[in-house]
Amino acid sequence: MRARSKRDNDPAYLADFTDTQRPWEAFRPVGDWRKRAFDVALAALILLLLSPLFAMVMVLIRMSSPGSTLYGHERIGRGGRSFKCLKFRTMVPNGDEILAAYLAANPDAEEEWKATRKLRVDPRVTVVGSVLRKTSVDELPQLINILRGEMSLVGPRPVVFDELRYYGPRKVHYLAARPGLTGLWQVSGRSDTSYDQRVSFDCHYCENWTFVSDLLLIVRTVPAVLSRRGTY
Repeated sequence: MRARSKRDNDPAYLADFTDTQRPWEAFRPVGDWRKRAFDVALAALILLLLSPLFAMVMVLIRMSSPGSTLYGHERIGRGGRSFKCLKFRTMVPNGDEILAAYLAANPDAEEEWKATRKLRVDPRVTVVGSVLRKTSVDELPQLINILRGEMSLVGPRPVVFDELRYYGPRKVHYLAARPGLTGLWQVSGRSDTSYDQRVSFDCHYCENWTFVSDLLLIVRTVPAVLSRRGTY
């Protein structure tokens, strides 16, 4: 069982919710047994089929820059519990320092970062990493998160703790679902959308979930990935 984050019992964090219950007790979780069973079966199958691709990508990452091949960044999952969201490493090892220096020297980039938490020109990204991001291959290790029960094939975009403030009262919808490998945001323009649109996509998904809608979003993901719209 995953160790609980310090934030899971942080009074300041819990006080941000208007409901008297803990956030993970206040709302019925999104999905049912069919969703979880489908997640496990399909994620396991994809991991098996793509294992040669995983091996090739790991070799390319090691050749492009020093450091580990996988990167785990803390995200907030269902019920406010944190987990390490896995990706193939696409950045240089000292990415945080490079980002801070870049934003300090580029006011326009700093505004872009504050508004979207994304950069069209990101100095941290390696050459191999740029290709992985444009093809969305960098996100495939999240299949492991799905098998662990931390994520789902379809759901809200996984966010870091500080991003929950952008959701305001609507954060309760995000916390009712497992974050998804794909979802409405991923098939609706990704980084070309505003942050408020992303939040609206997450809320709409959580409020209107059906098993069929998950299947349709998975089908829509294929052309979305091939078009590379909003990937950078």
